[in-house]
Formats: sequence, C-alpha cells, structure tokens
Amino acid sequence: MSRAPRSSSARRNWGNDDSATPILHVDMDAFFVSVELLDRPELAGKPVAVGGAERGVVAAASYEARSYGVNSAMPVGQAKRLCPQLLMLPPNGARYREVSHRIMGILDEYTPLREQVSVDEAFLDVSGAQRIFGSPVQIAQSMRARIRENVGVPASVGIAASKHVAKIASAHAKPDGLLLIPEEATLPFLHSLPVGALWGVGERTRERLDKQGVESVGDLADLGESTLVRMLGEAHGRQLYALAMGIDPRPVTPSHEEKSIGKEITLFERVNDRGRIEAILLDQAHATARRLRERGLLARTVAIKVRFGDFTTITRSATLGSPSNVAQDIYRAAKRLLGAVHIPADGLRLVGLRAENMVRAGDGIQMAWDADPRRLLAEGVMDRVDEKFGRGAVSPASLLERKPLTDEADEPRETGARGRPSAPLA
Repeated sequence: MSRAPRSSSARRNWGNDDSATPILHVDMDAFFVSVELLDRPELAGKPVAVGGAERGVVAAASYEARSYGVNSAMPVGQAKRLCPQLLMLPPNGARYREVSHRIMGILDEYTPLREQVSVDEAFLDVSGAQRIFGSPVQIAQSMRARIRENVGVPASVGIAASKHVAKIASAHAKPDGLLLIPEEATLPFLHSLPVGALWGVGERTRERLDKQGVESVGDLADLGESTLVRMLGEAHGRQLYALAMGIDPRPVTPSHEEKSIGKEITLFERVNDRGRIEAILLDQAHATARRLRERGLLARTVAIKVRFGDFTTITRSATLGSPSNVAQDIYRAAKRLLGAVHIPADGLRLVGLRAENMVRAGDGIQMAWDADPRRLLAEGVMDRVDEKFGRGAVSPASLLERKPLTDEADEPRETGARGRPSAPLA
C-alpha cells in the first residue's frame, strides 16, 4: 500500500488540462480494512484496524482510527493506547489477493500498460486508451466508479505527466478522491510540498537537509544539483534534484506476462436461451481475440465460466488444435464447451470467456493445416476500423439485434464513432 507523504495544506485544485498527463496512480483507500468491511459491513464508521496480535503492528487502519493517530506500521499496543475502542481484525491475505485480482482485472480492461507495485496500487499509462475511453480524467473517473460498483471498495487516483508526481497526487487525493496535476502545474505543485514527499528522502537525508534549512521541495530545488551532489553523493544528489524538478522518465512497465485474457459479464436479467448466451460468447470471443492481437499473443486454450441462479459457478476449458487469435476459432471452442453445460430454467447470471496458455505470435508457431487466413485478415480490418472510429464501430451482424443483457456498470459501453450505433460486418 502507498505510504507517500502528503501535506494537509496542499492545494486540491491545480487546473483542468489533462492533455499531457497520461500516467495514473491508482491506490486503494485503507485497502485491508475496506475489504474486511465488505464482509463485516456492521463495522462501517467505527475505528477498525487490521494487524497482528498484541505485539504485532498495524497493517491498515480505517480513517476513523486514523483520527485518533493510529497508522500503519504502528505497534498494536500503541494503537490501542491511542484508541482504546479500536477493533483489531486479523489479516486475511487470501481474501485481499482475491479482491486485488478483481481490481487489477478492471484496470486491465482500460490498458495493457499496468504496473502493479503492491496488492492495492498500480501505475497505468493510458496514452493508447484515450481514443476509446476518453481523457485521463474521464478514464480515472470511470475506473473509480467501476471499482466501487463492482468490487465495493474506494479508490483514489493521481493523474500526472510522470509516475513520481502521479503517486504523490494519489496520496493527496485521499480518501476516495481524484487529483489531476496538469503538466504546467508540476513544479508549482512539487515545490509547495514538504521535502519528505520526494522518493529517497528518508530520516537521515531529512536530518541533513534540515541543517541546510531545507523544508520544502522548492527549497531543495533552490540548492541546485551541484550542492546536492556534494551533500548527498553523486547518485542520490542527482536523483533528488531531478525529482524536485519534475523529471522522471521511467515508463510504466507491466510487471509480468499476462496469464490469461478474457471478458465476463453479469446479466441484469437471467437468460436461459442458448442462442442468446452463444451471442454473448461470440461478442466476448471478438473482444478477447482483439486484445490477443493487440498484444501479439496466441491462445492455446479457451475457457468459459458460467454462474447459475443459486450462485454456483463452473468453468470448462478446451485446448485448441493450434494456437490462435482469431475470434471464430475461439468462439467455436467456447460454443462446444457451452454445449456440454446444462442451462437450467431459471437461467444464468454470469457468462465469461478467457483465452489461456498463451504464446507469442511469430515464435515458430505453425498454423493449423485447415486454417483460413481470410478470417485473420478480416478481423485485422475490423481492428483498424475500431482503432480509427472507436471500439465497436464494426461488429458481427448476428450481434446487432440482440437485446442488451448486461449491467452497463459491469463494463464500459463500446459505441461507434461519435456514439453512433455499431455497423454490421459485411
């Protein structure tokens, strides 16, 4: 979880221009506590903390507990002295990882450039997502709403031109907020903050800076790079000066290869018509295949997930004859899997499709002997049309007349150019 320093006196509005701020830092608020409240809503509004036993430390504290001075990394004994009515809950790592996985899955629907830095925070580069989902602020607002609606926990987001500033901004957006730092406001924002807001300013560094009368980031910048190098050494001095001047060229780097790509939707009316469910799978197959092609991946395995009215959930998977990123190949496998599933009279409440066991396209993978290259060519044309006019500008004709089945809060609406209805694929 983020422990970026914040200033209570910092401005909360630095302008509205997000045209040069593609970096988002998404940080969950009091994450462990927020997850516990999902399962124990009766504790909402009370001073609650998650942590070890009496001799352990606090891992997370609610904002009600923080009002008493309770903070993460504080010994439990000290926390209870500050807040005698504090409710201590044991940590549940498996549950936190489960919720984290759901949150990261939502973020991944906006951009593949996601760098997870802990169980409850991640950097995103939304440069390539703006044509589809809107400006960085619009994307952040959509993410926060979807996390709240679909997972039930609050998220704060910092938006800036660099990772360093975005992280600081998210700390100042808390709780449950959003803070944009326009590119032109980067230096005014940074220089208004206490020097401890910079990465790399620990206790020893702060003591040395205090002796030079350095209290703010602006004071540090005024010292100049050469002075900082003499004080702190070559590497440390140059790094702090660069950060103080808003210089942070580090890209958002996905921390691991994706293990699967897919899409699932919750139905706002239960469906038992097999044809309509197959139409959902066809739509999901096209979305999944498009994402595979965007990432230069092929799938060896296709899996489906269905949830019944009693919330029983099952998954089924099948290995393709040859790795593929063609929607029709993925759909045919999913349809066969669905054919073996009994759909009860009260219908399904969730349908999902995933591509798994992925390999890089071009890694010596041979196409199936009966593969039709025209299918891939046609879908490549769809990709280019979508890129130019927005997701959903072209769709299979069989999907056009279908009644909407999903809760739109479950996933972003995809429309054609300027919001026009999608056009059929000839």
